[in-house]
Amino acid sequence: MLRRTEAIVLKTFPYSEADLIVTFLTHDYGILKAFAKSPRKTRSRFGSSLEPLTNSRISFWGKEDANLPRLTQSDIIRPFQPIRERLDSFIKIAGLIEITISLMPERDPNRDAFRLFLDTLGIIEDRILPGNADSEEAKEFLDLVAIFYKIRLLNITGYGPSLEGCARCSRTGYNFYVSHGSIICGDCARDGETHLRISPGAVRLYGTLRKWDITKINRIKPSKPLISELSEILSDHAEFTIATPLKTRAFTKF
Repeated sequence: MLRRTEAIVLKTFPYSEADLIVTFLTHDYGILKAFAKSPRKTRSRFGSSLEPLTNSRISFWGKEDANLPRLTQSDIIRPFQPIRERLDSFIKIAGLIEITISLMPERDPNRDAFRLFLDTLGIIEDRILPGNADSEEAKEFLDLVAIFYKIRLLNITGYGPSLEGCARCSRTGYNFYVSHGSIICGDCARDGETHLRISPGAVRLYGTLRKWDITKINRIKPSKPLISELSEILSDHAEFTIATPLKTRAFTKF
């Protein structure tokens, strides 16, 4: 059966001399792996459409339950080449790709996750890279966009941490228990359970980013320490959720 969908290339893996296994985030099929025949040859019909982050309309052939359908066509919609060309932005996106693949099962359609990833690439290319991308302000905004993405993806996939009061009694608290994915106040906590202290500012930032549209987050100007604090909370929560360390954490400061 031939199927078509819009997709974003997340990563590729060489297979034999000139072939590739391509991992896509798709509009209609969620995470999808496909076999691409000879894309590494000079005259490949796929051209540059299988470069990481490329947004394309793809066609693939295979039975409904085929583990690795064959990619037959890939037409570029938006290449996002400027993001690939800048090391800092590409490294940041690498962290987003890792958490996306880790949280989303293959072949589980999630159009909200697809739109979130596409919008995130768009705002990085449109608002950060055209200006002074090396400025501190641009770097901090890139960090804020990355945090926004992770918060929204965790919530879209059902793994979002609960920071709006104690999970047991709803009273205000600022001790985050990674093993519970939530805040638990001093009265409800059990002895011996390890926790992380989270500031009221980080709780408010988290709540704001959960609700706001990505196009409006340039109105928020959180401090660098606040961004860093929330990033660490999200890192620990994500790693506990997927039960494995994030490989990109060491150089993305997730």
